[in-house]
Amino acid sequence: MGLKKVLAPGALPKVLVNATKSGVIGAQTDPRTGYLEMKQTIARCFAITFILAFANVALAAGKLKVFILAGQSNMEGHAKVETFDYIGDDPATAPLLKEMRGKDGKSRVCDNAWISYLTGMGDENGEGFGKLTAGYGSRRNPAEDGGKIGPEFTFGITMDKAFEEPVLIIKTAWGGKSLYHDYRSPSSGVYERNEQDIERKRFTEDRNGHYYRLMINHVHSVLKDIKRVVPSYNAKQGFEIAGFVWFQGFNDMVSRGAYPELPKERKANRFENYSKWLACLIRDVRKELKTPEMPFVIGVMGVGGLSNTRQQDFRDAMAAPAAYPEFKGNVVAVQTAPFWSDELGAIDAKRNQVRQMSYYLRSKHPKHANKDGKMTKEQQREYVQKYEAEIISPKEKALWERGASNAGYHYLGCAKTFAVMGKAFADAILDLRAR
Repeated sequence: MGLKKVLAPGALPKVLVNATKSGVIGAQTDPRTGYLEMKQTIARCFAITFILAFANVALAAGKLKVFILAGQSNMEGHAKVETFDYIGDDPATAPLLKEMRGKDGKSRVCDNAWISYLTGMGDENGEGFGKLTAGYGSRRNPAEDGGKIGPEFTFGITMDKAFEEPVLIIKTAWGGKSLYHDYRSPSSGVYERNEQDIERKRFTEDRNGHYYRLMINHVHSVLKDIKRVVPSYNAKQGFEIAGFVWFQGFNDMVSRGAYPELPKERKANRFENYSKWLACLIRDVRKELKTPEMPFVIGVMGVGGLSNTRQQDFRDAMAAPAAYPEFKGNVVAVQTAPFWSDELGAIDAKRNQVRQMSYYLRSKHPKHANKDGKMTKEQQREYVQKYEAEIISPKEKALWERGASNAGYHYLGCAKTFAVMGKAFADAILDLRAR
């Protein structure tokens, strides 16, 4: 219930229409006997009971749909809006771009979807909120449009399109945050620090799960006063926590402290604890929010695309909880590697070669042009520019400027990638709800 076209706006439940037509409601009493009156009174009571039952169903269907999005920098989103045009270059995604823009060509402002976004740097956190539009990606100032998108934009557009009811996204995301410590949930216990952690005074117990708590507290805070974010919210209709999207992983993937390399003879996945801790997070979030079967989407890390097989162990560990028997039918893993832009990735590889050459000249690498250290900074700059022109064509340079705006670990800051990704996350939740 609640999906568009399930019940036309303003339509009466069939039982109410039939009861009205049959004359059970509003029947006249025979003045000569109270028998008919008694029968009709009983009939009216039954009719009203049915009407109220269906009204309650309609009320449940009309509840505000709340979706929680959480993670680290890729959930923040580093795709600049200037890369939107690149989405339209592909016939497969051009229709999605039309949904992302209004008739005036500017970023769409959703009529029936809102967002509350908690983010920040260090302990300086803040909230941005309002009707969903572009600009709720990574932000220097949490309260100001950052000119970027993450998955939230097309996620919300898809949900706004799917539901008659209003949609509220509660998003919490911070760059550089781990599951093993920052987002660690209560049932995972306290992270066991190694000697290097203790020596460097990092991953302390008091900060264990700090960002998990910030996430949970923000969700409760928003739900306590929804009207602050969604001015049209009707408290009588209530709300439903309709799904959760988890998109994180990079800091865990690159950590050898939390996930030590295993002996070659051992064939286990060194990231198996990630699976365990993510399962704990799913259980803890559901328990905290009193939503035991809340649809849960795991956005599986996919930077580098399908050809980046070095990440396969981590991707497998991320996706693993979706196959646990206890989560069957209500947790799903969405692979994001297919959304990576291979053509932009190939250009990025060449750009990395240019950066590497610049480093070789600065460091007087013995196998490169400045091995004797006699090149001036200006000569080094000219050498690098010439080298770049040799390996990156004008067409490739223009394509990069059209479609990319950040580094590889941020999916190249490609709006096309994040747009398709956000829609995929939303579609996955809708599929879970339909089962």
